[in-house]
Amino acid sequence: MQAVLLVGPAVLAFRAGGFFDGPRAVAAVTAWVLVALSALTFAQPFPGGTPARVGLGALAALSAWVAIGASWAPLGGPAQDDLIRDLLYLGALLLAITAWRRREELRRVEPVLAAGALVVVGYGLAGRLVPGIVEQETSISAAGRLDQPLTYWNAMGALAAIGFVLCARVSGDTARPLALRAAAAASAVPLAAGVYVSFSRGALAALAVGVVVLLLLAPGRQQLGAAAIALVAGGLAAVAASLLPGVESLAGSAADRRADGLVMLAVLLVLAAAAGGAVARLAREGAGERQPAEPARALKRPGLVAALALLLIIGAPLAAAALDDSGENAPEGATAGRLSEVGSNRYDYWEVALGQFADDPLRGGGSGSFEVEWRREREIDEAVGDAHSLPLETAAELGLIGLALLAALVGAVALAARRSWRADPSLTSGMAAALTVWGVHTCLDWDWEMPALTLVAVVLAGALLAAEELRDELSAPPAG
Repeated sequence: MQAVLLVGPAVLAFRAGGFFDGPRAVAAVTAWVLVALSALTFAQPFPGGTPARVGLGALAALSAWVAIGASWAPLGGPAQDDLIRDLLYLGALLLAITAWRRREELRRVEPVLAAGALVVVGYGLAGRLVPGIVEQETSISAAGRLDQPLTYWNAMGALAAIGFVLCARVSGDTARPLALRAAAAASAVPLAAGVYVSFSRGALAALAVGVVVLLLLAPGRQQLGAAAIALVAGGLAAVAASLLPGVESLAGSAADRRADGLVMLAVLLVLAAAAGGAVARLAREGAGERQPAEPARALKRPGLVAALALLLIIGAPLAAAALDDSGENAPEGATAGRLSEVGSNRYDYWEVALGQFADDPLRGGGSGSFEVEWRREREIDEAVGDAHSLPLETAAELGLIGLALLAALVGAVALAARRSWRADPSLTSGMAAALTVWGVHTCLDWDWEMPALTLVAVVLAGALLAAEELRDELSAPPAG
């Protein structure tokens, strides 16, 4: 069961991320078959902790509300898709809470999920590094950005950012074997390159927040040094990619692309080896060094932290929308000009979503109704099916009831993260920071509709809820 949870998202990534009906339905059925087997196998197949029960109850109620909302939704197909997707996440969350019953098992979550992200992002990069060997479909809409195998560049950027934060944590974890720490540092290099060539501004912003959260949750010289090594080596990889058009944007002739790919491959190998060696040297120098157990002072005030997080996640995009009065969007495609602009059609999507919420604030327009509302109210000629923000789309389609259920789910996971982190910071810091990356990005894009990406977050959330149930064991002093 643990293997399915940890490897499943990477497998689903090679089926267009589970976005389409067939793979999504197979994943949902698989999840609930495993739930049934778990109920028959384990003496206690359901969680007993309050945060876990609240989180599961909120997601179950949200799924039920989606099903009810289909009765007044204008389109049956999107509503059914939403329901199957939510049931998939519900089954996966239940499995993720109950799958890990010991600390040693939870320790596997960070490195294995990081490895899965590396496999997916590495495959996407391979089409640029060795185009004559690895052939991939090129999407016109991607315009040269990294989109395979998920088929959506922003989702690829978000997955790479999550993987990078997990690798940064593992490489700075003094309790990990030296070889694993060095391998994690080396893996951060191609993941950073993946974030860059996705040209996803949301992924870059989420990555920055994730790194900051990681350093707040896991303060110390080793973690700071490992994160700095990963950021420097990853930054150099991004600079190298920016100088090679065949890698950055799939530009040039086939011969030029092959040459650029080989150069980039050599650069990645050198930087990865250097990052791994630097972390190994850092670990040897810090052998026996006591790591601080106390958090940053701000973390002792959870209300302040929560307020700042809400301000950043919700206020930042709205502020950007208010300031964006130029009427111009960022340059399209794989161009560094995108990264210095805040212009986006998202502000138009969010305006329509807020208007739909205002029309029926209690129950919303029904599951999958944003697409119809957009066609009716849009001011730009663009086909859009999602509001590109989970909280805003939830408010528009499911109203205050749906938004309250989503908030209950997030609150339960946040409470579990705080409790489990206080009991064992070394175990949960990376998971909490990586989940923050997804949380920021899902406020800016349609991650909820990309199961291969969101299932990573579900597994992380379930692991944190499981850790909260084990907090007495985690906080107990070693025997003897």
